[in-house]
Amino acid sequence: MYLPKHFVPDEDAVRELLAHQGASDLITMTSEGLVATALPFEYDPESGEQGALIGHMARGNDQWSRPAHGEAMVIVRGPEAYVTPSWYPAKQEHHRVVPTWNYITAHVYGQLVVHDDPAWIESQIRRLTDRHEAGNAEPWSVDQAPAKFVERQLRAIVGVEVVISRVEAKFKLSQNQPQGNIEGVVAGLEARGRAGDSAVAAAVRAHAPHAARAGRREH
Repeated sequence: MYLPKHFVPDEDAVRELLAHQGASDLITMTSEGLVATALPFEYDPESGEQGALIGHMARGNDQWSRPAHGEAMVIVRGPEAYVTPSWYPAKQEHHRVVPTWNYITAHVYGQLVVHDDPAWIESQIRRLTDRHEAGNAEPWSVDQAPAKFVERQLRAIVGVEVVISRVEAKFKLSQNQPQGNIEGVVAGLEARGRAGDSAVAAAVRAHAPHAARAGRREH
């Protein structure tokens, strides 16, 4: 990953990203080439020395049964948005500005472990479901489905775990811009209001260099 120093996040920010990710891309190298599947993962910080990402896939998806050569990689994505140079006050001064894209991502590397075990898979399903149902007025739970139906569903999927060996994360959020341009990006995103813009605006604000310095002074 190309990672200029401006965009290197701290460990707490990376853990927060892993804990609240949506669907991520599991990529493995096999004897027949690269294979990828989009999967919702759960971050388990207690597994292994650096934690693990746990998930499941359809039994009919043969990625799980193809031996992985070397490490697997999971590409985790946070919010992202197009940034127009029209939001920069500097545009009015010298016009030496260009568009860019703000985003949050992490490349998670580790050993792929397959769990063809209904008990392990059920535990993972319950954990994943509980997290995503937590904000609903009437959260659905696995126990609401008939037990025999759940058993059949569990037989149709296979558990996967990526035991993390290293993480390369990049939070590209206008940190290389002067403060005035950063404020312009936040205001522009909030005013534009496209899907995801508010999340990117909040991330730009939280990771701005002046915010990091203020946080250090508070501690």
